[in-house]
Amino acid sequence: QVQLVESGGGLVQVGESLRLSCAASGSISSPNSMGWYRQAPGRQRELVALIVSGGNKNYADSVKGRFTISRDYVKNTVDLQMDSLKPEDTAEYYCYYKLVFGTRAYWGQGTQVTVSS
Repeated sequence: QVQLVESGGGLVQVGESLRLSCAASGSISSPNSMGWYRQAPGRQRELVALIVSGGNKNYADSVKGRFTISRDYVKNTVDLQMDSLKPEDTAEYYCYYKLVFGTRAYWGQGTQVTVSS
């Protein structure tokens, strides 16, 4: 079992920044991928950013150049720095963990990000 605890969501104005953090605990193994998904009301959950053991990063096109994902492999944390936030970034953000060769994905409880215009 893997537990994921997120922090850092909130309400900001357009153009401002937020930083999300996620700490993983439990049966952490490698190689794995950790990252962030988001889900807005009435929409499907979508990938925001993902980082794999070894450092490969993937970003949704809508956040490239504005969001930066980073990991601390010692602390088993993953952060998402979100700059130049837009109203369309408003969503519940979920931390994600999965072994690269595993079948089960783990999710955090979610943290709300609201960008007000």
